[in-house]
Amino acid sequence: MISVYIVTKNEEHNIERAISSVNGLGEVIVVDSGSTDNTVEIAMKCGAKVSHHDWQGMAQQKEHAKNLCSNNWVLNLDADEEVSPDLKSEILNTIKRTDIAGANIPIEEYFLGFPIHGKTKKNSHIRLFKKDKGTYGHERFHETPTVEGNIIDLKGGIRHYGEVSVEVKVSKINLYSSGKAIDKFDKGKGFSLLKLTLIMPLAFIKSYVLKRNFLNGIRGFIGSMINAFYAFLKEAKLYEAYLKGNQKN
Repeated sequence: MISVYIVTKNEEHNIERAISSVNGLGEVIVVDSGSTDNTVEIAMKCGAKVSHHDWQGMAQQKEHAKNLCSNNWVLNLDADEEVSPDLKSEILNTIKRTDIAGANIPIEEYFLGFPIHGKTKKNSHIRLFKKDKGTYGHERFHETPTVEGNIIDLKGGIRHYGEVSVEVKVSKINLYSSGKAIDKFDKGKGFSLLKLTLIMPLAFIKSYVLKRNFLNGIRGFIGSMINAFYAFLKEAKLYEAYLKGNQKN
């Protein structure tokens, strides 16, 4: 059996689906940072072990939640996601292996209420791993654990329902790009005019053509444009941080 951990805040519309999708895998740990809706009550009703932890950053929240898990294998799931039936079966087989420390899992995006085309290239992240082999860093958003040992790729996916509208997707990239830019600045990464100039068209080509988002029609075009703008925002905000840093000196 495994431990599934979920970090939440005001996810009453999603949390039941997420927990239900992992029934039979093992314990579910929910770490809430102050929901004002019914997230906590729903999670407890679904059988999850719920605790409160003041928000300290996404990586820190997930590290705290991971450390509450009692099983050797752990699975990280966001509240607006669910484990597909194929992935569920694959996980049960994967944790029997002794030669691996973790697994990359493809994310099946739902944008504007519809799933992406089956031949669209998916992003994959390490979500399943041995608890004592993985740790989170201090990235503000889109954190991924560092796992020591052999990592395999699974075929079953995690379904992500978070991008329900253009407004939500744009709000997310605005927030995430700020965190990413600050992370880069704190690590001493410098500003590049060439990258600022070229990153948006290159990111669009990567998303729309190389990742085959053109198969998703107008939704694919809109999503790729937003993805490209996200790449541009990270560089623009890095330049902004560079300017503010020089003003202080």
